[in-house]
Amino acid sequence: MADASPGADPHRIVIAGGGAAGLELATRLGDRLGRRGEALVTLVDRARGHLWKPLLHEVAAGSMDPDEHELGYLAQAHWHHFRFRHGEMVGLDRTAKTVLLAPTFDEEGREVTPGQALPYDTLVIAIGSTTNDFGTPGVREHAIALETTQQAVRFNRRLVNACLRAHGQDAPVRPGQLHVAIIGAGATGTELAAELHHSARAVVAYGLDRIDPDKDIRITLIEAAPRILPGLPERISEAARQLLEGIGVMVSTGVPVTRVTEAGIEMKDGRFIDSELVIWAAGVKGPEVLRDLGGLETSRSNQLVVLPTLQTTRDPDIFAIGDCAWCEMPGGKPVPPRAQAAHQQATHLLKQIRRRLKGEPPLPFVYRDFGSLVSLGEYSTVGSLMGFLAGRSMWVEGLFARLMYRSLYKMHERALHGTVKTALGSLARSLSRRTEPRVKLH
Repeated sequence: MADASPGADPHRIVIAGGGAAGLELATRLGDRLGRRGEALVTLVDRARGHLWKPLLHEVAAGSMDPDEHELGYLAQAHWHHFRFRHGEMVGLDRTAKTVLLAPTFDEEGREVTPGQALPYDTLVIAIGSTTNDFGTPGVREHAIALETTQQAVRFNRRLVNACLRAHGQDAPVRPGQLHVAIIGAGATGTELAAELHHSARAVVAYGLDRIDPDKDIRITLIEAAPRILPGLPERISEAARQLLEGIGVMVSTGVPVTRVTEAGIEMKDGRFIDSELVIWAAGVKGPEVLRDLGGLETSRSNQLVVLPTLQTTRDPDIFAIGDCAWCEMPGGKPVPPRAQAAHQQATHLLKQIRRRLKGEPPLPFVYRDFGSLVSLGEYSTVGSLMGFLAGRSMWVEGLFARLMYRSLYKMHERALHGTVKTALGSLARSLSRRTEPRVKLH
């Protein structure tokens, strides 16, 4: 692609999806290309604000107020020289090179934005992933996923309401009434189990003295694989399991769930686990819209198959990054769905789009695994960091591991706001927490 001639229309870059990868890319492209008029950068998302997805378990547990961390897309677009269009991508016309957006509506059903066809020269699809319920009966009716801020807030309200209901009723707490079942022991489910154990007791401590947390509250973490955190090194998995069991979390592995009911969980081995609060955090797949999106190739998990350059296999003008992309590494394994992968892909694609505007071919993406960290709330953080001692990993835990875990979020904030604003925001949140309850109570 040759350089645009003087007076020509700017190159139109559309980014569908404002998650970690999409928003970082839109921000940095806006700062570098949008500011100078070299490209017209547009971000599309069905939500109006962004919250870093690895924080959702803290929102669900009530240990984090999403209002303090959520970033409005319109404000970010204004500050960083790109446009924001509110709407969900529901289709793609590759011949006309347009992204089709659905209309949006408010709570009263009134239309806010109409459906539209948004033209592009380069399209980046970064719409993330959704939870895979594998067709398990009852999941949609009785379980809550943790894909959006709204779902996390909904679960937290359900948890607080359950505690208030149990405290106010005349009868004793029923079996299963304050039990939480978390199905799926990946990073989200495992971290949520530890966070909930602490925050549920914090809620009870605010005057709900008719509830005995050790007797009435039970958290069960369920994983169909032989161990929790199956995608991480076994040492991390075993350390996390020992800590969870040490604080009283029930851990079930090796047996899948066959049904979710209003009263609890049915297991394949015949067990029934009483639980009126159910989180489904098992399985990852591409959003349904990708199944027949302009004839683009998808994997068995409904993710867009991309070349090493992150271009889709059937259209060089369309890229895919983040959890919605299936990018194979040398050896045949895909790039894992982690925050560090999304950050690396956004950084890589920033450089490749600039090369593309100069008419230079894109270079292949190389994923670097910097290790794995799992935060177990107030109790500990465990993991391994890669690259130490001539490429070998280093085991870390405790305070140092927690600081490294938090640094991942700070790295994301720096990409969006810069160093000074990130530092000021962190200081402001630290001060405000000293005057507020330790958990969200409303």
